[in-house]
Amino acid sequence: MYFAFMNEQLFRKICVAYGWSEHALYEPLGSGLINGTWKVITEKNVYVLQAVNNQIFKEPKLIDENIKAVTKFISTNHADYLFPALIQTTTGKTLIESAGVWLRAFAFIDGTKTFTTVNTKQQAFEAAYQFGKFTALLHDFNTAELHIVLPDFHNLSLRYHQFKEALQHGNSKRINEAKEAIAFLQSQQYIVEKWTEFINNKEAKLRVTHHDTKISNVLFDEANKGVCIIDLDTIMPGYFISDVGDMLRTYVCPVSEEVTDFDKIIIRKDFVQAIQDGYFSTMKNELSSFEQDYFYFACAFMIYMQALRFLTDYLNNDVYYGCKYELHNYNRALNQIRLLENFQSVVSLI
Repeated sequence: MYFAFMNEQLFRKICVAYGWSEHALYEPLGSGLINGTWKVITEKNVYVLQAVNNQIFKEPKLIDENIKAVTKFISTNHADYLFPALIQTTTGKTLIESAGVWLRAFAFIDGTKTFTTVNTKQQAFEAAYQFGKFTALLHDFNTAELHIVLPDFHNLSLRYHQFKEALQHGNSKRINEAKEAIAFLQSQQYIVEKWTEFINNKEAKLRVTHHDTKISNVLFDEANKGVCIIDLDTIMPGYFISDVGDMLRTYVCPVSEEVTDFDKIIIRKDFVQAIQDGYFSTMKNELSSFEQDYFYFACAFMIYMQALRFLTDYLNNDVYYGCKYELHNYNRALNQIRLLENFQSVVSLI
């Protein structure tokens, strides 16, 4: 996990850069595992301060440029859309470096909250609506203007290739112990083939895609209505199945990928429908009929890719995700395999 620190000396340097009062205060905000995030309270305003994880995002400047490009387009074409704008320093910068840490600040949107789990189908609808609305508003944006900040992030062919490499060069003992899981993932290789067919079809359009549509990346108001999306670091050109797949994978099951009691892994069909209703309410006219036919496939694609990644890491001795106990990534893979099996069964009934 990335360790982002904040101390009084560093914070005072940041205050000088932004022209914040010497009486400004800060406190941790949220529970994200990627960037360090703090709430900054000054005499006049409240801000969100973030330290960008440059272990994952190797070039923070590219993220900064992406966010500014999208912000400019939205402010010009959709001025009424609520968007967490970057705050400039006294010299006009939106990204600063101090003590080896890259930092930026956003306006704090008062009266909002986030959720860490999806507990109601209304939350699922609202989140899907907000992610769909974001992409729909940017349908005329030239995606070539965006930097690829995480190359091959959702490249399923690459993930399957890495899985095959692990089978050849990974821990032989673990490979033998995981043979049933390996056999299942191999039996599902058709998902890679279907993904390849999708991205190579001329009707599959590259759009401005968020790529990290977990529920905590949506702000809700006190009435639990969606307000806007946040955490724009992974905005890149992408396919709608990335955003939809991530929502379906993380919203429709009441338990997370960390659960080892696999009987708790179920598919809430009404949540599936809520996501579809929310996303299509803003994006249906933007998607071709070909793309719409891949809505449910988006979930299978994303679950399968995550199962591959967890098992690959386990076979490679946990070099990527790390682990809290010996079978951690293996159990995560088994969790996702069960989720995929259950989703495939449910979709056939919808």
